[in-house]
Order: sequence, then structure tokens, then C-alpha cells
Amino acid sequence: MADKKLFLLDAMALIYRAHFAFIKAPRITSKGQNTSAVFGFTNTLLEVLQKEKPTHLGVAFDTAAPTFRHIQFEAYKAQREAQPEDITFAIPYVIKLLRAMNIPCLTLDGYEADDVIGTIAKKARREGFEVFMMTPDKDFGQLVEPSLYIYKPAFLGKGAEVLGVNEVLERWQIERIDQVVDMLGLMGDAVDNIPGIPGVGEKTAQKLIAQYGSVEGLLEHASEIKGKLGEKIVENGHLATLSKQLATIDIDVPIEFDPEGLEITPVNREEVSLLFDELEFRTLRKRVLGDDPLAEEYQAKPVPAKPKNGQLDLFSGAGQVTAEVEVVVEVGEQVSPLRNITNTRHYYHIVDTPELRESLVGYLLLQDRVCFDTETTDTNALEAELVGLSFAYLPGEAFYIPVPADRAEAQAIVEVFRVFFENPAIEKIAQNIKYDMQVLASYGVTVAGKLSDTMLAHYLIEPDKRHNMDILSEDFLRYTPVSIENLIGKKGAGQGNMRDVEVSAIAEYAAEDADVTLQLHQKLMPEVIRVGAKGLLENVEMPLVRVLADMEAEGVRVDLKALQEMSLELESDIRVIEGQIFGLSGGPFNLNSPKQLGEVLFERMQLIKNPKKTKTGQYATGEEVLSGLENEHEIARKILDYRELQKLKSTYVDALPAMISPRTGHIHTSYNQAVAATGRLSSNNPNLQNIPIRTPRGREIRRAFVPRNEEYRILSADYSQIELRIMAAFSEDATMMEAFNQNLDIHASTAAKVFKVPLESVTSDMRRKAKMVNFGIIYGISAFGLGQRLGISRTEAAEIITSYFEQFPSVKAYMDRVVNQAREDLYVETMLGRRRYLPDINSRNQTNRGFAERNAINAPIQGSAADMIKVAMINIHNFIKQENLKSRMILQVHDELVFDAHRDEIGYLSERVDELMRTAVPLSVKMATGIGVGGNWLEAH
Repeated sequence: MADKKLFLLDAMALIYRAHFAFIKAPRITSKGQNTSAVFGFTNTLLEVLQKEKPTHLGVAFDTAAPTFRHIQFEAYKAQREAQPEDITFAIPYVIKLLRAMNIPCLTLDGYEADDVIGTIAKKARREGFEVFMMTPDKDFGQLVEPSLYIYKPAFLGKGAEVLGVNEVLERWQIERIDQVVDMLGLMGDAVDNIPGIPGVGEKTAQKLIAQYGSVEGLLEHASEIKGKLGEKIVENGHLATLSKQLATIDIDVPIEFDPEGLEITPVNREEVSLLFDELEFRTLRKRVLGDDPLAEEYQAKPVPAKPKNGQLDLFSGAGQVTAEVEVVVEVGEQVSPLRNITNTRHYYHIVDTPELRESLVGYLLLQDRVCFDTETTDTNALEAELVGLSFAYLPGEAFYIPVPADRAEAQAIVEVFRVFFENPAIEKIAQNIKYDMQVLASYGVTVAGKLSDTMLAHYLIEPDKRHNMDILSEDFLRYTPVSIENLIGKKGAGQGNMRDVEVSAIAEYAAEDADVTLQLHQKLMPEVIRVGAKGLLENVEMPLVRVLADMEAEGVRVDLKALQEMSLELESDIRVIEGQIFGLSGGPFNLNSPKQLGEVLFERMQLIKNPKKTKTGQYATGEEVLSGLENEHEIARKILDYRELQKLKSTYVDALPAMISPRTGHIHTSYNQAVAATGRLSSNNPNLQNIPIRTPRGREIRRAFVPRNEEYRILSADYSQIELRIMAAFSEDATMMEAFNQNLDIHASTAAKVFKVPLESVTSDMRRKAKMVNFGIIYGISAFGLGQRLGISRTEAAEIITSYFEQFPSVKAYMDRVVNQAREDLYVETMLGRRRYLPDINSRNQTNRGFAERNAINAPIQGSAADMIKVAMINIHNFIKQENLKSRMILQVHDELVFDAHRDEIGYLSERVDELMRTAVPLSVKMATGIGVGGNWLEAH
């Protein structure tokens, strides 16, 4: 599952669909109200939330205001029958439901829900979201692109369908996604009263589009078409153009994409309860709230306090915060209603004197394991200051130690607890423990001993889900923790600081964090064992925490002068290409204004006769439009180059200096272990994975990453074809294994086999195609996909894939074996036991099943590569420490490790890094690395 998964629901389409699904057997309440549409919509919504598990969701509605389509064509939707009374009744209840579930309703006067969804979907996709437009409306096919899909809901026994680019093209029998609107323009739409060309149905439209490419292309050749069809096209060509405009979804609606506002949050239980009671939705109430108002009310049983060595007596009356209510704190106790701090007995103590701090340390040192948490002034661990510490070692009890702002006083308090943190015999537990370790490191404290992290534990149990503490608490403990927003307000410029919150309020919040995390640890560890991930957690993920913490603290120096020079060079290049564009266009204009650009290209220069327009009346000048013109018009390529240079300058070259820490002078990226379900690391601030390397200008950015001083050099070590080597080992294909073990060119070797020629006769084009197949097979590439990437026909691509599997039968056998095993297990595993769950592997929906099958093949390979480099990082980190080297590992990007290498250690470091990477996880296929050294990252790589 994607890290950011957005569902956008077309409200009216789903409400109508639900209404007609129950038309023969409506749901009528005791008061005579028809609740069919609300019931059906609610069921559909819950199915999406529970089955698809989106991270973000919004529901778009039409408004009563006329849209540009009504203004452009007065008859638009004019013939529609009056809205059924039961739907009119349902709409306000659907809105109430969404508000009670904290799901935003998306509307904008003057635009239809389609336009709102289209605009937000495109913006979200550009920000890295996987987007699903949930609607039965075929018009949405025009918006589909990679990572942006139509999600057709289940209906009358037919399962949900996910339609991507291939499915839409196949559905309409067209070659390009933009031709969906051409089809609609020719066919029209009786439902919306879009006229089209009279007498032209889908089959005829397909033939016309196949021959002429678009409505505009057809009209240019209308006089050449014989018979009645030609006459209709000539007479009604203006209707086809109008219909195409009416059917085109506007993706430039003036509405913001607010990821935070669309994020899934807990429902308002009270509002949902009242609404479901009114609508008499007893079954849905159980499904959402886990309770039944007619059942006997649950009585939580009191659990006595569990003093250990008299600690409760010790702290009695000394800054103690307690709530005198009944509670269930037993780990493993199943509770239906969600609890919270106001209805749960807890013993949370404020430890604010030297005597109490010394006593607490004494009790901490008696424990085998302790959960701890830090409260700080900043989410950036390297810049944060301590506000407080909290500890828990018994469920229901925790201790909070306020830490003053004065650095010397704060350090003195931290020193009291050093003996605990640096005790190797006590296991330390936390949620996102890397952050807490980094904060303590800034006070000179090392967290020693065994580490446990509830975030990482859950990541290995359910990698596709979210892992923050509040969600885990509700899922596993049926308990809603205090929200940080209650203390310092919502995220944004107006959010306060923990330093300004009353100690008594922080005490409840911080102590609860430690208490809840302790209870989660006791819940999650048996699950980690159950899924066979104990070794992976204890031997890979937890040791890696220490590695990443050190790498992040070390950071990397960047050459400001080099960045400034790059910025000036890019600025110069931008001005040169700007001048070339002005020369080609006949004069200067604002290149950053789509309106002016469109007027220049399509009015002054008249590049094409019938240019596309946006719904605001401007000419479309996006990348897709310009890419379609670049082979015929030089100016289109120049404009694309201009935009690429501008993005490079603003997003990377000019942005990196602002990320330099004023304290260290280095850039400190933050690595995320619990984001990518494949097991790969991700990073942010900056996102190293996104630093462009495919273009010469993009690669130049690496030149700015330099060693700390003249005594050091940058050393880069990169796994060579790691995923292909793992595929060879897993499949045990003799040809592939021989090629790797004898250091042959794997792509040339593959080409010789696939194209049935001697190795010495392999051409560069053959090798290029074989390389694409080699890497594509790992990702389950189709003939359509291979054809697109290589620029060849689907037929030729299919022949290449067939020949590949004929020559490498063991690879095909491995792929079939993995998929078949996944059908039984519903998951696949890496070589170290990292699981990727595949709930759709047996789906009757071909698209969903296809996604799962491709993941079944790829996840073990990509995940094993991730496991391998993690083990290598741990071993290398330990080697550097044991040898007391001056060199440091500073960056990890995909399959590459980067080091700040002391000049005196380069030879030894290179030799050992190569060895430790190659032998990280033993395989039957020889691993290989490429190692380079230079005065900057670009030179080294």
C-alpha cells in the first residue's frame, strides 16, 4: 500500500447508486422514513475505510449554483428528472454522517463535484499520493494516470473495480487517456444532455478516433468522409466540439489541496451514536462504535493498584495526579467502548524535587525493562530542548519529571538519570525511540542496553498501516490518549510550545504517553513473535536505530559556494533559454504566465489549429500538451527545458542552504524506518531519494555534498544490480547465476538468450531492450508497459517477454511458485522474514488481483535488498566503532552508502566496506559493489 493513500468520493453518484440498489426492497424506519440511500452510502464508506485503509479521504458534492457548463450550454442537464424525494431526504443525513466521522465535504460554487475531485486528485498525485476517485461515472477515465485510479464501488453482487491507465484504454479501445473526452464528445451523454454527433455510438466513435486521433482531427477531415456519417459530422461538428468541452473535467478549480484536512481521524462517537439511533442503524452502530445500546451496558471492573517495592507509598501526596474512577488496565483485557484519561484510573506522579528524583532512579534501576518518553520544544530532535521526562514500568502508573529551560539546571536533572539510561542491563522501551535517543544525546547521554520500539514492532506486524501511538492505542488498548492539540493547539503558525503549558497538564499527557507505550509493548511483542518477526526486530530494525541516529547526528557538509555557483549557472541558462524562446516566439512575454504563454503559442504563433482550453477559457499549456508538440515545434522543447531548470533551481539548489543547521553547519536528513511497506528506508528534509540524477544538471547537485574538511574525502559504495542478483538466487536460474558469478554483463547475456544470437553479436539496442526486461520482470511488467518504455509495439514487447521466459524457465517457475504460495498464505516474505500482506491476492477483481500478484513477485526481492543493506549498515557501523576510525557513514540512498572518509583510512575502509556489503546476507549468487572516492559526492559516485 502506498504511504499516502487518498480516496475522493463522488457523493451524489454514490447516493443515487445506493438509492437504486434498494429500490425493490427499501429500508423503512419505524417512523416511515426511507433510509436506503443513507444506509447504502454508509456501507460503501465503511467498506472503503476498512478494506482499503486510506490515510486520507474527502467527499465531493455538487452545489445548487450554476456551473460554467450551464452558462456555456443552457440545456446542460436540463432534461434530468426531478430528484427523488428519498434522495432529497438522504443528502442532509449523509452530510451529518460525514461531519460526525470527521470527513470533510468538498464543494465550490460554480463547479461540479467532478471538477473538485479532478483538481484535488491531480494536485495530490503530484505530492506523492496514491489517489483513488471513487465513482461509477465513466467520465473520470480522462483523469487516470500512474498512481491515479478510478475506484468503481461494488454494486449488486459485483465486486469493486480499480481502473488504471491500461484498464481505461482497454475499456474505450483507445490509445491515449486524453482520447476519453474525444469519445464523449462524439457520443454525447444522454444523462447530462450532452448532444454529441447524432447517430454516433461507441463503436463508430472508436473507429473515428482510431483513424483521426481526436475530435479536432476528425473535423479537419470531415469533408473526406463519405455517406450519411460524413454529412452528420459536417453538420454537427460544432456539437462535437461543444460536447467535448462540456465533458472535459476541469482540473484547475480554485480550490486548495489540504492533506492535513483530509487525513483520517477518529470519529465523533457521540454524534455518530445519536445519528445511528435516529436512523435505526443498529448493525452499523456495532460496526462503527463496537457497541449496542440495547445490550447490557458494559461494566468495567476495578483493578487494584499494583505497588512494587512500596513505590506508591513513597510518592503518596507528593505532586501526585490521580483520577478516582474505575479502570481496566490489565494487558489483554478486551474492552468494547473506547476509554480515556477521564474514565480510567491511573497513578501519574509529578517528580519535581531532588529527593523524589533520586528515589525514582533507585526504583528504575530495580527493573528489567522501563518505558520512557521525552517532551521537548521541537519536532527536530537535533534542535530540540528537553521540557520533561516520563517513565513507566507498571500499567496504569507513570512518573513525570519537569525539566527547566535553563540549560545548566536541565543538564543537572538529566545527570541524575544518566545511571539509568546508560545501564546496559535494563531494556529501554519507547515509541519512535530514535527521536528520544537523539534528544538525550544532545545532553551527552547514551541510551544503552536492549532497545524496543512500539512503532517499529507494529510496522513489522502490519506494515501497510499507520503506526502512530494514538492509533495503536485505540486499536490495541481501546483507549484514546490525550491529544497534543489539547495542550498547544493545532498544527500551524499558531501552535504553541510545550514549554508554555502548565506542569500539571503536561504531567497527565507525558505520563500517559509512557504508560500507553508500555501497555502497547506488552500487547505487540506477542504479535511480533506470532508473525515470525522477533529476529528481524531485535537483530535488524532495533540495531539500525542506533546507526541512523548516529548518521543523522553526523549530517553532511554542503558546499555553499558550489550551490551559489550552480544557482548562478542555472540562472544564466534560464536567461539564455528564455531569450531563445522569445526569439522563436517573436518577442518577450511572461513565461511563467500560462495565460500569456497560451496566447503566444496558439494565437501569435498558431502552433495548432484547435488548441485545448481549460475551463477558465485559457489555453492549456501543461507538460502533456507541450510534450505532444516538442517533436514538431522547437519552442515546446525549449519551454519544457526552461521549466526543468527553474524547478531544479528553486526546489534543490536554492533550497538546500536553508536546511543547514546553524548549530553544526551540516545538513541532517531524517531517516524513516516505518514508512515504506517494502522495508526500504525513506528520508526527508531533504528527501535524498528525490535528488535528481537522471539528467546532467540534476546530477550536478551531488557536487555540493562534500567532506567535512581537507583531511577527508567522500567515499561512495553502491550495490551492483542487487535486485537482479537476488532474483537469480531466489529462482536458482543457472544462466543468470553463472553470469553474475563469472562477472559477465548480465544484460548482454540476457540479450543473447532472448534474441538467440551469440554474445559477441549483441547490439546496443538488443542490450537496451534486455536491460528493460531484466528490471521490468521484477516489477511484473506487462507487454503494454514494456512497449511503452521501449517505444515498440505491444506485439513486439509480448514476443520479447515470451522469449525471455522460454530462455529463463526457472524465473517463470519462481514467479508462479511465489504467487501460488501467496494465494495460500495471503502474504510473502523476504529472506529475513519481513512480511508483505496481500489481501487481494485471491480477489475476483482482475485489477486488484493483478496488483497483488505483482507485489507478490516484487516484495520479496525489493524487501530482501532492503534487508541486506540494513544489515550491511549495522555491520559497517559496528566495524567503524570497534576500530575507532575517524571515518563516518553519513548517507544512505537506495542501494548506496556514502562515507566521510579520512584520507589515512580510505584503503582500509574501502576494503572492509566492500566485504561487509557483499557478505551482509549470504546468497548463492555473488554480490558486487562499486566503490568510488572523490572530493564530492558526484566525483565519488
